[in-house]
Amino acid sequence: MGFLQIQFLNLLEILVIIASSQSSLSATPPNFPIAKPHCTDRCGSLSIPYPFGTAPGCYQSYSFFVTCNDSFNPPRAFMQNSAIEITDISLDGQLRTLQFIARDCYSHNGTKISSNRPWISLPRSLTINYTANKFTIIGCNIRGFIPGRSLNRNYTTGCVAMCDAKDDLMEGSCTGLGCCQTCIPKQAETAILSLLSIKNHTSVWGFNNCSYAFLAEESAFTFSSENLTNLGNVKKLPMVVDWAMGNETCEEAKGDASSYACKSDNSKCYKPDNGYGYRCSCLEGYQGNPYFIDGCRDVNECEDPHLNICETRCVNKIGDFHCACPKGYHGDGRKDGRGCIREESRASKLLAGLLAGLGLFLIMAISFWSYKILKKRRSNQLKQAFLKRNVGLLLQQQISAHDSILDNMKVFTSRELERATDKFNESRILGRGGQGTVYKGMLTDGRIVAVKKSKRVNEAQLVEFINEVAILSQINHRNVVKLLGCCLETEVPLLVYEFIPNGTLYELIHDDTTGFLFSWDVRLRIAAEIANALAYLHYATSIPIYHRDMKSNNILLDEKYRAKLSDFGISRSVAIDQTHLTTKVKGTFGYFDPEYFQTGKFTEKSDVYSFGVVLVELLTGEKLISNSVTEEEEEDEERGLIMRFLMTMKENCLKTILDPRIVEQDVKEEHLAVANLSKRCLNLNGRKRPTIREVAMALESIRTSDNPLSVESKMHDLSYSETCTVESRMQDLSYSETDSLVLNRVETASSSWTLNND
Repeated sequence: MGFLQIQFLNLLEILVIIASSQSSLSATPPNFPIAKPHCTDRCGSLSIPYPFGTAPGCYQSYSFFVTCNDSFNPPRAFMQNSAIEITDISLDGQLRTLQFIARDCYSHNGTKISSNRPWISLPRSLTINYTANKFTIIGCNIRGFIPGRSLNRNYTTGCVAMCDAKDDLMEGSCTGLGCCQTCIPKQAETAILSLLSIKNHTSVWGFNNCSYAFLAEESAFTFSSENLTNLGNVKKLPMVVDWAMGNETCEEAKGDASSYACKSDNSKCYKPDNGYGYRCSCLEGYQGNPYFIDGCRDVNECEDPHLNICETRCVNKIGDFHCACPKGYHGDGRKDGRGCIREESRASKLLAGLLAGLGLFLIMAISFWSYKILKKRRSNQLKQAFLKRNVGLLLQQQISAHDSILDNMKVFTSRELERATDKFNESRILGRGGQGTVYKGMLTDGRIVAVKKSKRVNEAQLVEFINEVAILSQINHRNVVKLLGCCLETEVPLLVYEFIPNGTLYELIHDDTTGFLFSWDVRLRIAAEIANALAYLHYATSIPIYHRDMKSNNILLDEKYRAKLSDFGISRSVAIDQTHLTTKVKGTFGYFDPEYFQTGKFTEKSDVYSFGVVLVELLTGEKLISNSVTEEEEEDEERGLIMRFLMTMKENCLKTILDPRIVEQDVKEEHLAVANLSKRCLNLNGRKRPTIREVAMALESIRTSDNPLSVESKMHDLSYSETCTVESRMQDLSYSETDSLVLNRVETASSSWTLNND
């Protein structure tokens, strides 16, 4: 038996023992009858209180009949004559059972070799608890259904568990990757556990040859990736069942005294949480079984150390008790109250007043003396602390408008970050940029992080700092760098990000010295990941976000060379019904939209243009503006990479500008499809560009399609010529004379120069 199976079985044994002991100790106190006279009140270690019973005349109705099977050692209890084993019965209106697990098992060729479809049918007055239990599916590419009946109506619910590899799974998470959970409706009486494979099981047979479904107590199960292969000999799991008397309300039940179940004079009737039927309980100060005439009896709180809260003397009363103080004392006598206080004489009170006055005088004198001594020292300290405090107050005031921002991240102290970065040692620097310096650090828990420290302190810098915190606090995407926290108590703002080890996409394209094989497949995957991240910002967040500084330098690469979008300092959130932002031009020349350069209106299509520039970099492996230009190439270089790319597209000679590292790979159709997509993104008319969602879908289709050219149907007029003439006039392109001049003005500026006005 595997380790996980042993854990499950041990857990069930512990639950049974604890539940049984609690049932016998807390549900009804010792020496109080729990069953009718001459009726058995136990089955093995299980207490069986009335209205439940094991023989005719011992239970209230057949719904509460319990079969005690003494062929087991110790004997086990079952619901009526069914296979549903009962492990605990509580007078609070709940019982626990052990429920079977549904399973489908497949052979290595995808053929189903075994199947089990258990079903649950509860007697009248018993329903499945809809809050404590969850319907759970374990497996890959499997649907789970649970149809049944809830009082006078039918219901169906279920969920889907998907996975292609064991590494996809998340330990402890039942959100759809290998495991899913869903609720059931109120007052469910029956349930059928069903499984249905979505697709052939051969692809996952190596680690998931069986799929499982069960309706069980949520707290009794925690998902592990080992469950896919090692649920093994675990046949049952605990399930919580609610029970009630009939299906009447308390008022309706009281109308018929002969059938009214709350027999004790010291009991009360109440409505269960699930709204079905009614239950009985003893009044406060009484304990026992409220379903007997004399079932609820007075509890002597004074004899119970858990109930006796008196300091000195406890006096029991019928249904209550009170605490008494000895002579010469007053108060309520309770440990959780005033207790018993000694009555003082007039002289004692006068002496106590004098002592209190003298003590107050001494405290005031010492305080004044300390104040005079510390005043000078504090004045010097405050001169150094004022700047830190004012910046901190400004940051808190800015963030006060976003109450939920700090709930999503940790607020670090400056001391923690100094320790993590070795006091911002120069050897820890990962990179420098226009916004500041990024340091590598290690937190006390061993996590490696990147700490961003701003270069200067001014109002604009603080605005960008607050904006980046506000933007990243809304984002949770695997292709967007995660902001772990910030520091508010330093003069210079500090941001703490997850550490991304493999630098930027710009370095990988242009300055790579690692020898990493930057293949076409990797480039296409990175492009798709960034497109999906931008689509998430534009469409999936509660408020759309425009990045505004999309460039290869702001795309980081993790240990598996997966793309992470970063640097949201100038990003902006926009209202859902807002089509653009009107701001002064800000961004990086060569990447931002020429239309935005002309009008000052930044739209979602402006991010699309910038993404198109990144696609061209991935295709060509060239910089936007080269620093080394030969005399023959001077004219072409002055036009910039984007203009040269569009001209080669016009002349049907794409291969002349492609990166030699990818030309050798036999994926010409994919090169042409991505080039055509880039051309559409770079259209000077923003309305004619695709949305970033369309771009992301196109890239995914190119990656998976056997005929990439069908994705970009306009490619039929392009060729893959190795030689061509690109001396065509600029007007030959589909842009106007004015548009060509604008594009030239944008591209001939330095691609690394960032405007600082907003």
